[in-house]
Amino acid sequence: MDARRRLKSLPPRSPAGGENLKTQKLKSLPTTTTGENLNSQTVFLCVTNAVFFGVFFSVAYFLLHRWREKIRTETPLHVVTVSETAAIVSLIASAVYLLGFFGIGSRTSFPDDLSDEEILAKEDSRKPGPCPAALVDTDVKPPPATLTPIVAPVKIYEVVAPVNLTPEDEEIAKSVVTGSIPSYSLESRLADCRKAAAIRRSAVQTITGKSLEGLPLEGFDYDSILGQCCEMPIGFVQIPVGVAGPLLLDGVEYTVPMATTEGCLVASTNRGCKAIHVSGGASSVLLRDGMTRAPVVRFSSAKRAAELKFFLEDPLNFDTLAVTFNKSSRFARLQSLQPTIAGKNLYIRFRCSTGDAMGMNMVSKGVQNVLDFLQSDFPDMDVIGISGNFCSDKKAAAVNWIEGRGKSVVCEAVIKEEVVKKVLKTSVEALVELNMLKNLTGSALAGALGGFNAHASNIVSAVYIATGQDPAQNVESSHCITMMEAVNDGKDLHISVTMPSIEVGTVGGGTQLASQSACLNLLGVKGANTESPGANARLLATIVAGSVLAGELSLMSAIAAGQLVKSHMKYNRSSRDMSKIVS
Repeated sequence: MDARRRLKSLPPRSPAGGENLKTQKLKSLPTTTTGENLNSQTVFLCVTNAVFFGVFFSVAYFLLHRWREKIRTETPLHVVTVSETAAIVSLIASAVYLLGFFGIGSRTSFPDDLSDEEILAKEDSRKPGPCPAALVDTDVKPPPATLTPIVAPVKIYEVVAPVNLTPEDEEIAKSVVTGSIPSYSLESRLADCRKAAAIRRSAVQTITGKSLEGLPLEGFDYDSILGQCCEMPIGFVQIPVGVAGPLLLDGVEYTVPMATTEGCLVASTNRGCKAIHVSGGASSVLLRDGMTRAPVVRFSSAKRAAELKFFLEDPLNFDTLAVTFNKSSRFARLQSLQPTIAGKNLYIRFRCSTGDAMGMNMVSKGVQNVLDFLQSDFPDMDVIGISGNFCSDKKAAAVNWIEGRGKSVVCEAVIKEEVVKKVLKTSVEALVELNMLKNLTGSALAGALGGFNAHASNIVSAVYIATGQDPAQNVESSHCITMMEAVNDGKDLHISVTMPSIEVGTVGGGTQLASQSACLNLLGVKGANTESPGANARLLATIVAGSVLAGELSLMSAIAAGQLVKSHMKYNRSSRDMSKIVS
């Protein structure tokens, strides 16, 4: 049976079947199967799966309950009753069925004896290849004639013509529209990530009746995002990347990439970099480095919750908890615990180092280890959630502003009087007064939380998008207080930014994509630092703070000199009618 017939005859798969885009095997079915038979097969599979799922979890619960009673009554575990024997047999049988059905046996993983550095090296050294969904143990290879031709990548400012699908692809798109083929399963079914995106794009246009012309499809590696960055892609959005600099920070020059659609932002930051450079550069200090996660647990009474709080605060117990936490990764090292009680609920804020990763997944695994460990001594502890918002992630929170999260950095520079006048076109006195009335007094009147600055989030967002960070973490990463003071008998300007929660990483997530990886390479912080784990991420955090320093200096100068509106009208307005250019 050829590949074309196989693709055409694949039956719809139930979403409840746990479709795994990376590991699901391609299975051939008879081409004579009718639509009615397909529906009956789907219903049969759903019912069978439901039965085996029910059996598996029911007998697992029964056995756990029985073994717990045996432990309490000191009954040997190997002594089993007839009902327990039947339960064990049912558990094994249902597990074998479920593993066989979902193709778990085809999954590959790293051997347990590999170190974290070796795992990172294997991940970072992956060569461009076929879509991971194509790596299945099937010896049927689609003939080249059935594949849609891949056109050469276009320039980012060109509008790509609509994708032409083959008749076979059109049939698959119609099945997606009718719902007989789930959209999310296209990658695993077709073993071609780009074709899956093209078919999904066609289906979306048909369903919505809206054109996606102008949203590029070609020129992007869809294999690279499968299973880690974006699900069900239909194209990609173009964001221009500019550079500001060189930024002279701690005696080293950096060319800072910034992805933005706001005119004046890169130009303004570049002017700030120039003022810092000709004044001798800026210096930075890393105050703290620790990612946080705070689960919430509940007890039957506030007294019982307080007992766990006191247990966690006892220094004698910290080493035991740290050993349990650190098992999650070679790079994860528990630094502190901060329990806070609210009624009978307890919030435990874990802080740990995470190497060159931003670290949210790493710290979450460590927290889960500790919670499992505590369950033995506090069996009445009810874990409500792995995150109780006392962390606090992607939200403006006083705990991050005061205690810090991620990297806490202070960056400062002394700008000479002649530079303030000639480059920034203002005066030291005007900048100091504006900073006090705008960034300090004005922000206080507004009830700002971590927003005692001019536009720190502008620079943080632009650098984050360019380097593959989580843009949503701009919320707390932009916490910043900008200080300005006249020094050297009032002639020069001392400016500083204090940023307590810069959350960045140089491995994992979007940092592995080609464009973002290139921007990290431009800064000299690409990937993991093998000599000093965590050094690249810490350096990136200081560069972010230095870039914010430059942006604050330039914008405040523009406002003080009355140039803000003029510059935005010059650089943030286009005289061209872009709608006519696109059409």
